[in-house]
Amino acid sequence: MPLYEHTFLARQDVTQAQVEALMKEFEGVIAEGQGKVTKQEYWGLKGLAFKIKKNRKAHYAFFNIDSPPAAVTEMERRMGINSDIIRFMTVRVEELETEPSVQMRKQDRDERGERGDRGGFGGGRGGFGGGPRGDRGDRPGGGGGFRGGDREGGSTFRPRPPRDGAPREGGAPRDGGFGDRPRPPRPPRDSNPGSTSGSEG
Repeated sequence: MPLYEHTFLARQDVTQAQVEALMKEFEGVIAEGQGKVTKQEYWGLKGLAFKIKKNRKAHYAFFNIDSPPAAVTEMERRMGINSDIIRFMTVRVEELETEPSVQMRKQDRDERGERGDRGGFGGGRGGFGGGPRGDRGDRPGGGGGFRGGDREGGSTFRPRPPRDGAPREGGAPRDGGFGDRPRPPRPPRDSNPGSTSGSEG
């Protein structure tokens, strides 16, 4: 019989128990069609790359199927009718993988905590923890981070030095400014810049 890998996405507001019930239901549809589901995996609630039917997340489920095409078609037909299923995809393959899928291996690795030393927002190596850094020892307050208010007075505002030509504190202009004098009028603009002056010939 043909071999298939099938994944479906269920709405974010159904529970894990409801998703597992859906998996059992669709496994039964395959069994009715003289096929069998050789492996089932629930991958959990994951974020979507874009909204699908107003859902930002979805429950992912995966099947390895050994079944005639008619049973798979019937399962897909029922998934299309079911309002809890927002997307599904079936791919025909040459052989089925027997070990856990990449998604399940990733979940196991995350649960064991192998990624705990990589830093992030909590500090550790890198991140925004606000702890002391060796390259900022000479700054007041010690380290960096988004803590705010660690400088004296609570403000980091420093006035900008005046530019050349700008009035000084006393109001006197620097080199060539107009000061209190009115600005001279601009020369008149040419009302028709594209035309040439003189008579047309």
